[in-house]
Amino acid sequence: MIRIGLDAMGGDFAPEVAVKGAVMALDSLDDNSRIVLFGDAEAIRVLLAKEGCAEERFDIVATSQVVGMGDHPVRAFQQKCDSSIVVGFHHHAEGKIDGFASAGSTGAMMVGSTQIVRVVDGVIRPAISTVVPTVTGAPVMILDVGLNVDCKPDVLEQYALIGSIYAESVLGVSKPRVALLNIGAEPSKGNLQTKAAYELMQMGNESGLYNFVGNIEPSHIFTSKVADVVVCDGFVGNTVLKLTEGLFAINAKLGTTNRFWEGVNYEHIGGTPVLGINAPVVIGHGKSTAEAVKSMILATKRTIESGMVESLKTAFK
Repeated sequence: MIRIGLDAMGGDFAPEVAVKGAVMALDSLDDNSRIVLFGDAEAIRVLLAKEGCAEERFDIVATSQVVGMGDHPVRAFQQKCDSSIVVGFHHHAEGKIDGFASAGSTGAMMVGSTQIVRVVDGVIRPAISTVVPTVTGAPVMILDVGLNVDCKPDVLEQYALIGSIYAESVLGVSKPRVALLNIGAEPSKGNLQTKAAYELMQMGNESGLYNFVGNIEPSHIFTSKVADVVVCDGFVGNTVLKLTEGLFAINAKLGTTNRFWEGVNYEHIGGTPVLGINAPVVIGHGKSTAEAVKSMILATKRTIESGMVESLKTAFK
């Protein structure tokens, strides 16, 4: 039985959209999957009744506190021990659930990921990633997209391996092409950080750790012609992500709809996996709708089933 934990109190519109999204996800889950809801048990039961869904279809773990977006992440774990996020992470660390997802405080989710679930031995820094569409329909993964805004070259080099494992395990890409995001394709391009990272990734490629194909320019990310995995620091990655979200919003207002732009829609992506930690954790957008919560739950299930975490542990031994 796969047990998917969901923070029912996380997000700008929780618990309403979290519970509705969980109900919507049921149609896409098999009998071997079970959603565990963490939060205000009475409110969850009222919302399930409103959705016409029997509460027996879920496991409900009652909590009495909520970590707000304005709460200090570290202090929240010390002072709000009965919050949905903290209780959810402790259940995860104890093996009571197989994955945990939330659209709540990103800072609190990262504290739980690094201090409760903990980082895989050998990983310098975990990363968060996103998968973007391309004009060919093939997915491209970008990491990091906001966790580490300043990365040393050896951290970027590790992202190449982490991203390669995720792309192969979760996205089903055979021998994924890994590229370093830069201002030009030539090896001599870039700043001191990217030049040093390029040399380290060449060494990783020669050692057979991953398939490094060199630098990639931003204009080529959405073509899938160059790479399946794009490596950058969190400052650059988050800039690319927010630029993409902004362009999607503009196109939506202009009435432009096609397969590519629908693939950019965060509702369909669901959430961002935290890579490099000992168990599957997915962070959703704070403004997540019910559709986005549904996608986040399904993304968590795919990550659990992929065995990606075990592959990472093996790679970093």
